[in-house]
Amino acid sequence: MPVIYIRHESLQGTFFNPNTDGEQIHHDIKPLDTETVIVKHEPNSFYETDLQNKLVENEITELVVCGMMTHMCIDTTIRAAKDYGYEITLISDGCATKDLEWNGVTLPASLIQSTYMASLNQKFANIKLGAEIF
Repeated sequence: MPVIYIRHESLQGTFFNPNTDGEQIHHDIKPLDTETVIVKHEPNSFYETDLQNKLVENEITELVVCGMMTHMCIDTTIRAAKDYGYEITLISDGCATKDLEWNGVTLPASLIQSTYMASLNQKFANIKLGAEIF
């Protein structure tokens, strides 16, 4: 199964600044020389990247998605992939998010994660645990 890594490089002064640890793919899942790495600058992995072209070139119609951040890049990319007609499986325990604040209230990461999984499940993706797939 082909693996395509999406590396976020921010142009807006965040954790994902160019040439910092934040924008690097974690060493535990370092891409092989034969695997594709696509750099993006926005939450949607399809926006202004060649991801769609790579998927079409390789005749890929089904995606298995994991990564971070659930509340930004995962959510946005899953919804965009659905618009392109892909069948999508999202690995819930292969995604990460963080505490968020709204109206002076801190919402714990566990709540954010559950909320996004619930909203994406079935309508946009089939949500599964990693052990159910591998």
